[in-house]
Amino acid sequence: QVQLVESGGGLVQPGGSLRLSCAASGNSFSIYSMGWYRQAPGKQRELVAAITNGDSTNYADSVKDRFTISRDNAKNTVYLQMNSLKPEETAVYYCKVVGITRYFWGQGTEVTGSS
Repeated sequence: QVQLVESGGGLVQPGGSLRLSCAASGNSFSIYSMGWYRQAPGKQRELVAAITNGDSTNYADSVKDRFTISRDNAKNTVYLQMNSLKPEETAVYYCKVVGITRYFWGQGTEVTGSS
């Protein structure tokens, strides 16, 4: 089993920044990619950004040029630097870790944009 511990969520003013972290630990698990998804109230969960173990990245169009995903392979940790946050980006942000045959979700960290 793999445990994912997320941190960094909170209340942020429009235009503000937050940095999310997700650390993976547990049984030996070959990680292929790590990513962040978000789910706003009443909406489906959507991809925000993902990064492979080869550092290839993929971003939702809505966050390009504002969000940056990175990872520390030695620490099995993925980060999401979020800049210029918008109130409509209020959501629960979930970390997802993908292996060859399995994937795991974190418990989510809440990001709330104040107006």
